Order: sequence, then C-alpha cells, then structure tokens
Amino acid sequence: MARRRFFVDHIHHQQAEVNGEDAHHLTRVLRVERGQRYEISDNISVFLAEVAEARKDRVLFSLLEPVPLAPPPVAVTLVAAIIKFDRLEWIFEKCTELGVERFLLFSADRSEKGLEQAAPKRMSRWNRVLSESSQQSRRDRLPLLLPLVTFAAALATAATCRLMLEEEKARPILSSLPAERSAADSVALLLGPEGGWTAREREQASKAGWAAVSLGPSILRAETAAVAGVAVLNAAWAKNCTIQQ
Repeated sequence: MARRRFFVDHIHHQQAEVNGEDAHHLTRVLRVERGQRYEISDNISVFLAEVAEARKDRVLFSLLEPVPLAPPPVAVTLVAAIIKFDRLEWIFEKCTELGVERFLLFSADRSEKGLEQAAPKRMSRWNRVLSESSQQSRRDRLPLLLPLVTFAAALATAATCRLMLEEEKARPILSSLPAERSAADSVALLLGPEGGWTAREREQASKAGWAAVSLGPSILRAETAAVAGVAVLNAAWAKNCTIQQ
C-alpha cells in the first residue's frame, strides 16, 4: 500500500513541520504518531520522512531519503470559463488528480456575472481543494491556481499546443495533436462556459491561433469535457514520450 503524502511549507535542516489546523487534522483525524513514516513534499522535492513529534498543534518530520519524482506526461494548463462553483470544484479536484499544472479562470460572454464577482472570495477554499486532491493523488507538486482574467487575457496563454474544446463539428482532438511529442511540451486546453461559446469568442480564439477540437458526438457538460480532455492529453503524451526525471 502506498504511503500517504503530505505537503509542507518548507524544509529546514532536514526537518519539516506542520502547524495549526493541518497539524490537528494529522493528529486527531489521521492519528499520526511518532515513528511512523510518510512522504512529504515542499512543492519542489519529495522525501520519505519519519514523524519525530506529534502534538495537537505541531507535527515535526525528520527527513530520511529522497523519493523519485513522477511528473505527468505533459504540462497542461486548463484555461476554464467560470461556471457554477460546485461543478468548478469538481473540475479542480479531478483535474488535479490527472496532473494539471495550472488552472486559469476567465470570464466568458455567457458566464454568470454573480459568479465572477464571488470568485475572488473562493480562492482560499479552492486552493484547499487543490491541496487535498494533490495529497490524495500523491502528486509531487501542487497545481497553480491563477486569478480570474478576461477572455482576451486567457487567449494570450502560451503553450506548445493550444486547443479549444468545441462540439462534434470540430476536428477530433487526437488528430489535432502534433505528430512529434515530447515531455518538454506544454498544452493549454480552453474550456467554455455552461452555455457554450459565442460566435465572437470562436472568431477571437481562431485569430489567436487556438485549434478547435472535439471530444466526440456527445454534448458534454463542462466538467466532463475538462476531465475527458485532460485524460486524452495524458494518454497521448504518455504513449509517445519517455518521461525524464
């Protein structure tokens, strides 16, 4: 059985500590005890560590040895229109498990204005979702959640391959990927709002160099399309690349 993995703010003198609410969760909920071994990440490296001290408000880890990193097949930025928060959090959770490197939210023509206004107050909660999902899926590093931007700013996202998820009339996603793929590549995946793209947005994205792609004949919810799209990208790059560690 794989060891649990926890994230820490920093490592100093071969030790790391968790404080406050997180320490309480470790000691009262997960029942960590002195002498037990876990894996910890400082968002740069991963180590096997032993619990040196476990108190209600402080858990101290002593590092034992480094753990080999296991990066995802390709660096993916999910550029997603703001949608209902319960569905958006589902995207954060599942796409974090799939290894998405960055999440960039934007305001689309058909995004609800109330959601846009409320989004900044949810950032702390969303980062907590990303952290918990990262620990559950044993990621090496936490994904980055960027602040909400305009559609024009979202279209400026840089990547080796930039794909806009569309309906079935667009070219199939697999046939739109570069023939030569490597672990050094990056992909930006553009996800529309619940009401779909407007003609203006399609035109702007096309002019900005985004390739419209389809995941098949079914009409998918935004959260389903996000997970399916990222899974396809992972599989495509894993098939063609040898991941360098």
